[in-house]
Amino acid sequence: MLRTIHQAGNFRNKAVILRCDFNVPLSDGRVSDDGRIRAALPTIEFLTNAGAKLVIISHLGRPDGSPAPKYSLKPVAERLSELLGKPVRFVSEAIGPIASKAVSDLQGGELALLENLRFDPREASKNPNERNVYASELALLGDIYVGDGFGVVHREQASVFELAKLLPSYAGLLIESELKVLEDLTISPTRPYTVVLGGSKVSDKLGVIQHLLPKVDRLLIGGGMLFSFLAAKGLKIGKSLLEEDQLTSIQGFLSEADRLGVSLVLPEDVVVASKFAPDADFEVVGADAIESTRFGSEGIGLDIGPRGAELFSSIIKDSKTVFWNGPMGVFEFDHFAQGTRSVAQAMTEVDGISVVGGGDSAAAVRKLGFSENAFTHISTGGGASLEFLEGKLLPGLEVLND
Repeated sequence: MLRTIHQAGNFRNKAVILRCDFNVPLSDGRVSDDGRIRAALPTIEFLTNAGAKLVIISHLGRPDGSPAPKYSLKPVAERLSELLGKPVRFVSEAIGPIASKAVSDLQGGELALLENLRFDPREASKNPNERNVYASELALLGDIYVGDGFGVVHREQASVFELAKLLPSYAGLLIESELKVLEDLTISPTRPYTVVLGGSKVSDKLGVIQHLLPKVDRLLIGGGMLFSFLAAKGLKIGKSLLEEDQLTSIQGFLSEADRLGVSLVLPEDVVVASKFAPDADFEVVGADAIESTRFGSEGIGLDIGPRGAELFSSIIKDSKTVFWNGPMGVFEFDHFAQGTRSVAQAMTEVDGISVVGGGDSAAAVRKLGFSENAFTHISTGGGASLEFLEGKLLPGLEVLND
């Protein structure tokens, strides 16, 4: 049973360490996508309204264990302050005398954001003893720990796993809401149940495909991983993305889907480009004719085609439960965003549950201008969502369970 902040009792004047996932994109020193920050607001407001002295911790990017200005959380503190309409103290370190002084100066209802946890190599160390020492130093800053960074609960990291064992620990509102939605997808989902998978690599999705095949009615495959599926069926794919070492596994999935009566659907057509670039020449051809374009064997598939997008959209809109993880093409390039746009639009028209599984899918929804309220749920954790749906135990959740 998950321990939640509703069960924690009195927070007034307690120093609460809140682990968020503020790993957000930055551009020109400002947050360019604040979805994960906004997702944390309910928990932040709950704790500050309860009189907690709130100490927020997070990572950003991969600074490789040493300070790097481009990975500073200072722009996040500025955006969080704007969203809350109140000051957020930014602290230039996560541990040490400056951090200790900043926390001791907090009054009930005030909050501070500490600098990037990954500026210290022990945060993400493979050595549990190193992580435990770092967690012990972080624990000195607080009385209570609240885990609310759903995007990192699948990681054994000092601030996610070890720290939660050193203080009274609870799950925040975001983790609670994420789990409820994912449990809806795994425990008696309303049918027809459709899963849409895209993104670049089949290898990233092997576990979730294997685990979900017996549970779903339809599985739609797009994105870069599509071309490995086409190759597994013996089709030529030019210079499109290929994971040759996954072809045997894919052939097994195709056979298993047939045996289970699951509709494993590939698009009828694809958009083939002359090169991987926003201004590339392109043609739309059948998925079985990729090398028939004027680019020949040099062509590269960058999106599902219009007929494929229409087919995917009709299946999605005919479903009662839909989970989508991974874009259908290179949505960052306007010419190759239409497949992803069509899937997102269809998701908004589902008469039932529509869940966007975080990561690039969530980024695409926002970049393409869709209202987040048009979907049942947009997850903040792509990898965590997939691992949960694979049936894996997630360390950052297990440590918050009784």
